[in-house]
Amino acid sequence: MEINAFPDGAPVDACVKPRPNQPYHGQARPRPPKTNPYHIIASSDRYGPGQQITVTIQGSTYFKGFFIQARDANTNEWIGKWIETANTKVHPECSAITHADPEQKNLATLLWQAPTNAHGTVYFTGTVLKEYEEFWS
Repeated sequence: MEINAFPDGAPVDACVKPRPNQPYHGQARPRPPKTNPYHIIASSDRYGPGQQITVTIQGSTYFKGFFIQARDANTNEWIGKWIETANTKVHPECSAITHADPEQKNLATLLWQAPTNAHGTVYFTGTVLKEYEEFWS
């Protein structure tokens, strides 16, 4: 018997669980950072009112899922909103975006939008998942 957990992305409660931004896959834990084959690359870390920043996930091997949050670099608070695109699902409650299908991906290009009344520095944090028990946070 085969079971696929969250094939259409992480649930919104991933935002607030004790291990935020990490999947709850039984006893599985994130792999060591030094073994991470993926890069999350933002077109900028500075934003102005309403500015859009492109965030790309890519790596040396495929991945099946992701859960990425935008956070203010000074306050660590969730900030801005993601633009929903094909094969993504947005959790506006916590400025997060996740995959919407379990297919293998070589690249994901995401679009984040800053608040219309703010400027500052943003960072993007989360998890990229290759398989159910193989992920990096």
